[in-house]
Amino acid sequence: MTSPDADAGPGLLAPGWAGSAAASETSDTAYLRALLDAEAALTRAQAALGLAPAAAATAVTEAADPGRFDVRSLAERARGGGNPVIPLVADLTKAVGDGYGPYVHRGATSQDIMDTATMLVASRTLAVVLADLSRTERALARLAAGHRDTAMPGRTLTQHAVPTTFGLKAAGWRSLVLDARDRVTAVRDSLPAQLGGAAGTLAAFSAYGTQDPSALTAAYARELGLRAPDLPWHTLRTPVADLAGCLAFAAGALGKAAVDVLTLARTEIAEVAESSGGGSSAMPHKANPVRSTLIVAAARRAPQLAATLYGSLVAEDERPAGAWHAEWEPLRELLRLVGGATRDAAELTEGLRVFPVVMREHLGLTHGLIVSERLSAELSPVLGRARAKALLTELARRTYAEGRSLAELLAVEPELKDVDLGELADPARYTGSAGDLTDRALERR
Repeated sequence: MTSPDADAGPGLLAPGWAGSAAASETSDTAYLRALLDAEAALTRAQAALGLAPAAAATAVTEAADPGRFDVRSLAERARGGGNPVIPLVADLTKAVGDGYGPYVHRGATSQDIMDTATMLVASRTLAVVLADLSRTERALARLAAGHRDTAMPGRTLTQHAVPTTFGLKAAGWRSLVLDARDRVTAVRDSLPAQLGGAAGTLAAFSAYGTQDPSALTAAYARELGLRAPDLPWHTLRTPVADLAGCLAFAAGALGKAAVDVLTLARTEIAEVAESSGGGSSAMPHKANPVRSTLIVAAARRAPQLAATLYGSLVAEDERPAGAWHAEWEPLRELLRLVGGATRDAAELTEGLRVFPVVMREHLGLTHGLIVSERLSAELSPVLGRARAKALLTELARRTYAEGRSLAELLAVEPELKDVDLGELADPARYTGSAGDLTDRALERR
């Protein structure tokens, strides 16, 4: 009744995730599919333990086809009970028919199905996220290795500080991406099914003949490919908080790389560029760094969405009013944002253009002062620490006043006539352990 992607929304105001695989995996149809998967898995698990006829499991599974249900109608009727499971159970029971309809949703509560479906949606979306994080990591590894010794200005508090290398910068970006990958992987592997019944005691399942409720929970989780929880977690929202944390971290990790690209791609810096920039509606000459822009936009929104999910940890009683309901939209939006950001990050890093010649030119913008730290250390044994500092301070002033380089001014100082200043004054030769640090970072898999 509903096309698979139409109900994701066209994303007119969300270019960061519009058209992405994550948008499809979090669409209303995707959620409907997950809800139906949860319902069918519950009947199959009961059948596997002899608590329902095998034919009932077959009937419910066959009826649980998303194409047979009207998403819009479910959404409108969800208002009556506060969640979409209630009308869905009614429609699924009708679709199964009188013979096996009573086995639909037997013993469960709405939150069991909704929470389990949410974990399914999250697991499926995180698979997309992890694939794009892997693409991004590989692209950054190539950039780091290829530019291991490409010297560029290191910038602190917006100003040139000492030289670094682009390889080390790319290796740092990759390290964050790997941190995000590890966190997302750990969370995805721990996502649990939910089964507790009305108040988390599994009482109804016992009433229907379950001798070992933990065996039923385990069978249910196996049917879904989720982890079997130690306890029902209706008001123990660790799984949702863990999702919030790993997704917000992933957005921030990608945002760090993107915001660096935005800085380095400025017209007056132009040390890197996206492979194909976005156009402007008013200025034909512009090629905007759109991928980076959208990633940064996601990174700025993610913490606030995660905050709502963390706030839902405060869930009263055995099942909460409002806290659980408040999670659905921000979690979906967070999954979409991060899914879109990882897509953009893969495209950004795979196509990033780097301009070593420009970086080398920029090392000279301070007239050689970018190596003053090195010169201070090297000249202190020759001149004494106080004299070296005084001399460099004076010459730093003169480099700008006279338009001459620091090396030129040092070369005519009588006190330094026996000092070989050539290598000491070359910024490209003062990158410290950047190469070794890059190599070490690239050993991580």
